[in-house]
Amino acid sequence: MLVKVYGSAVFGIDATTITVEVNIDKGIGYHLVGLPDNAVRESSYRISAALNNNSYKLPGKKIIINMAPADIRKEGASYDLTLAMGILAASNQIKSDGIDEYIIMGELSLDGSLQPIKGALPIAIKAREEGYKYFILPKENAKEAAIVDNLEVLGVENIMEVINHFNGDELLKPTVVDTRAEFYKNVDFPEFDFSDVKGQESIKRCMEIAAAGGHNIILIGPPGAGKTMLAKRLPSILPPMTLHEALETTKIHSVVGKTKNNGLLYERPFRSPHHTISDIALIGGGNSHPQPGEISLAHNGVLFLDELPEFKRGVLEVMRQPLEDREVTISRARFSVNYPSSFMLVASMNPSPSGYFNNPDSPMTSSPQEMQRYLSKVSGPLLDRIDIHIEVTPVPFEKLSDERKGESSVKIRERVTLGREIQSERFKEFENVHYNAQMSVKQIRKYCKLSLESKTLLKTAMDKLNLSARAYDRILKVSRTIADLANEENISPDHIAEAIQYRSLDREGWLG
Repeated sequence: MLVKVYGSAVFGIDATTITVEVNIDKGIGYHLVGLPDNAVRESSYRISAALNNNSYKLPGKKIIINMAPADIRKEGASYDLTLAMGILAASNQIKSDGIDEYIIMGELSLDGSLQPIKGALPIAIKAREEGYKYFILPKENAKEAAIVDNLEVLGVENIMEVINHFNGDELLKPTVVDTRAEFYKNVDFPEFDFSDVKGQESIKRCMEIAAAGGHNIILIGPPGAGKTMLAKRLPSILPPMTLHEALETTKIHSVVGKTKNNGLLYERPFRSPHHTISDIALIGGGNSHPQPGEISLAHNGVLFLDELPEFKRGVLEVMRQPLEDREVTISRARFSVNYPSSFMLVASMNPSPSGYFNNPDSPMTSSPQEMQRYLSKVSGPLLDRIDIHIEVTPVPFEKLSDERKGESSVKIRERVTLGREIQSERFKEFENVHYNAQMSVKQIRKYCKLSLESKTLLKTAMDKLNLSARAYDRILKVSRTIADLANEENISPDHIAEAIQYRSLDREGWLG
């Protein structure tokens, strides 16, 4: 008897439906075809043990299973439940009425219980698009898949629940999630809050500007100045994710199995990889089955690179193209996949190997030559993509011991959100530009027009402070954001003056 059941394979952040054809005939043997990898081939042992331990069995006949389309490589143990239900249906051990309306996925343990799978959300989205009515999967993934409407998501813990469902003994109950209610009830309670930060008012102001304009930022200062503490709180002042952004972010995390049973991700991601990370782990990739890297997991959020000069230069250089294009393409001989990577880069670094350059009170000092050698580990083209450079100084005792709380992240975020709304209105005719940091040269000339007084101030600053040519456009972008936060249409000399302060690494004495 021939039976068709349906599973799914995930490539990039999109799914492809897999048709599993099971034919049972006279003879003996178990033949699995359709380009399966070792994990899929080994499924027969897991299926056999799971069925035997639940009073069912593999039929002692010739079993031929084809996984179509045959030119797509099938990977992982997530097809165990699909294959098992196909075998039971083809051998008439369960009723197969309506089985073609189901997508079935799950990894079997030997006792018949189910392990969670990766990519439940992309699979559910594809199932709805192609008109399937039901999606059977492990219970741990049910909340994630139930984000998708017009699809009944049936979470199960054991293969017997699926068997009883098809036999009509005990029907499975669908998992129901009110996506909008779940999303909106959690947006105003950040884990890390700027009210915990003592002092550093100028740095907080700088972080507010970076958040409002989507500007990449680098913090330079000695150990213990609060660089990491400030960076961890940046997501709390970014505008809340839209439902579309939340779905897109959850899809990426679903592919690598990082959503667990959380359902929709409502907080902007904050990724902080260690400086020993490889270029593939950062950018994404892999030999046969590419996975998203840290820059894609930070999509719609923040990528924090602590101790920037300690990263391998080659690792940092692979970020240059994704920072510009806001997506990364992984190409292999047989296929290529695209991962979105629109993130804010926040980097921190010490000003010298000792961390205390130009500090007369510190016993550890570095020569200007050592400092230049240390800073040169970060290339000019990468710094060219960082709009704001700010020096972070240690907080004095008087401010550390002050009991008063600082301004909360929620209040700062209100101003940031208003600034973003102004930018959204300004760039509504452009498909891929949503905030000031994304402006092209043509858009800078259109939206960052300067008065004669502002031009004179900028020219004087570039001459006296020896600012590099690459700083010119960055200053205009940042000054545009400062004007938006002040709800002013025109860029004033005050806005230019403040933006000039945020180009520390362009001055003589830093990178020259």
